[in-house]
Amino acid sequence: MRLGGRLSAAIEILDDIEARHRPAADALKDWGLSHRFAGAGDRGAIGNIVYGALRRRRSSAWLLGSETSRALAFGAFMLENTVSPEALNAELDGDRFAPPPLDAGEIGQVLARDLSGAPHGVRADCPEWCEPLLERSFGVDWVREAAALALRPPLDMRVNTLKTERQKVLAVLARNGAAPCRIAPDGIRIPPIEGQGRHPNVQAEPAFQKGWFEVQDEGSQIVARLAGAEPGMQVLDLCAGAGGKTLALSAAMQNRGQIFAFDAEKQRLAPIFDRLKRAGCRNVQVLSGRESLAPLQGQMDLVLVDAPCTGSGTWRRRPDAKWRLTTRQLENRQAEQQAILDQARQYVKPGGRLVYITCSVFCEENSDQIEAFLGRISDFEPLDHDASWKAAFPAHPGAAAIEDHGISLTPHRTGTDGFFFAALRRSA
Repeated sequence: MRLGGRLSAAIEILDDIEARHRPAADALKDWGLSHRFAGAGDRGAIGNIVYGALRRRRSSAWLLGSETSRALAFGAFMLENTVSPEALNAELDGDRFAPPPLDAGEIGQVLARDLSGAPHGVRADCPEWCEPLLERSFGVDWVREAAALALRPPLDMRVNTLKTERQKVLAVLARNGAAPCRIAPDGIRIPPIEGQGRHPNVQAEPAFQKGWFEVQDEGSQIVARLAGAEPGMQVLDLCAGAGGKTLALSAAMQNRGQIFAFDAEKQRLAPIFDRLKRAGCRNVQVLSGRESLAPLQGQMDLVLVDAPCTGSGTWRRRPDAKWRLTTRQLENRQAEQQAILDQARQYVKPGGRLVYITCSVFCEENSDQIEAFLGRISDFEPLDHDASWKAAFPAHPGAAAIEDHGISLTPHRTGTDGFFFAALRRSA
């Protein structure tokens, strides 16, 4: 397929996402199944245009003065690939599968607009109602921080130290441009894709099938390491989901001690069993049903809460979720977070640690929750987060934003997805 056909397909998929209010991944998958003539390269390029239009939705609409799927696809393609409107039209010329080219009015509109002078919210590429939330979280840097959440993400992996070492995995993935992550000591990164390329399917690698590595954002690796799991500990991962952090904790504990992996939504645990087997994790017990947690009350050295949240820190990877998010959903997540924190504390033994993690960048889900928890629960106090960071990552003392109530990671500051980490100790 030429560019014109790819743009037409992307516009069709964007229309489908808008009309049916469905995740982008589902719409892309269905389009691929019904257009089997499109090869892997075409599907990857179309996906780049779709995700680019969703990441850059507001700036693309501002550039062309329209919010149609065609305007979003054209605008994002020009922004992400630094292509002029004239060059784009030249590429579409003679392609019978191409959408209508930019007309004279649209070309004039694009040439007259400079994104550097656009309103703050346009440059931030965020929903208008999120602007005050982001400004509160980041202060004067909020536009830059939000704009970084609209960039293409890298592909990160965590080396499974139960089975191998980082240099061996780097050698296996060298042809894909893999390099060590900047902060996470077991992390490997393949840079963001450029142009119309696509990331390699690393899960097809024999090394992945052997359990040598897992796909995991560097930020997720960092907060798992900060949790401080050590060999011999009793650990409860209360919102384990598919098990990404459970596996990281197991490796940190060198398969010694015990991890209890639990999730209130049992179906979310389904992938964890194959992952544990492949990774060689032998110290993990998967629990289902709240009654299974009763024997753990007051017994855990570490309780990890990877709390349900808005996912605002993952907008690079799930840009469609950015535009579906509502104030009501934020309020619901806040209520869930409060309830889970209050539940989690009962499993922490005296002198034990409660770790709270989100993949959100909003204070309302992060420091506000910790401050409120400490206000209503008297036998917990925050750890020294600055000391925790320096102990875990001594070579990167100023990388993260560290406050009394927690540690924040962001694409702009740490090159990771957005995460929040807080550790509290129960009075002995």
